[in-house]
This record gives sequence, structure tokens and C-alpha cells, in this order.
Amino acid sequence: QGQLVESGGGLVQAGGSLKLSCAASTRTFSTSAMGWFRQAPGMERAFVAAFSGRAGARTYYADSVKGRFTMSRDNAAKMVYLEMNDVKPEDTGVYFCAAMAGACTGVGCKDRRLYSSWGQGTQVTVSS
Repeated sequence: QGQLVESGGGLVQAGGSLKLSCAASTRTFSTSAMGWFRQAPGMERAFVAAFSGRAGARTYYADSVKGRFTMSRDNAAKMVYLEMNDVKPEDTGVYFCAAMAGACTGVGCKDRRLYSSWGQGTQVTVSS
């Protein structure tokens, strides 16, 4: 399915900004759904944002990050990004980039079980 490599994590103060990057080597990048998930200590991996990957593609966000986070992609460079603004301590966790074999719609885009490729994760720590 290909390799995903995240970067850009770090320590940031509450109210600050951070931009995560994910480099993909998947052959079907331009038509594949791509997602960002995060995992806080002791918690399950949770949906953050996703592109549906089909024509007329939609972007989905978790309610907790709407208006603060923006997901974007560069198909030519096979990169996806997660721009995080006005971060909060509850945004702390390991952020994972993920890819599906194909496109997704609706709630399927938010289901981590449908993603077949995962990066190693990048740590984001928000201090209060």
C-alpha cells in the first residue's frame, strides 16, 4: 500500500500553531482517502480530519477541531498537511497520518479500521 512518514510535531504553547506534514509513497495517492488521527496517553486513536479522495472530494473534521485545524494536500508532491491553530492542551497526543486503498464517504472517512496504511506518528504536546 505504501509508506507514510509524518513530521512537524513538537512542543507548543496553548493558543499557538503547528503544521504537521505527511509524505506518502502510495501509488494511488491522488484518489485515496487520507486521514489524520491522534492518540492521547491511555486513549484510543481518534479521528481528527480526512479527505474523501474522490472527485468532488470533501474534507471532514472532528467537532473538537473544526474552525481550528485545516487539512490540505498536494497531489503532485504526494503530501498531506494538518495546520493546527489555536491549539489546546487537549490536542496533545501522537498524530498519525493514514491512507485508504480507495476513496471514502461520510462516516467511513472517520473510521480508523478502514485505513490500511499508517505512519509512525509524530508527537504534539500543548502546554497550558
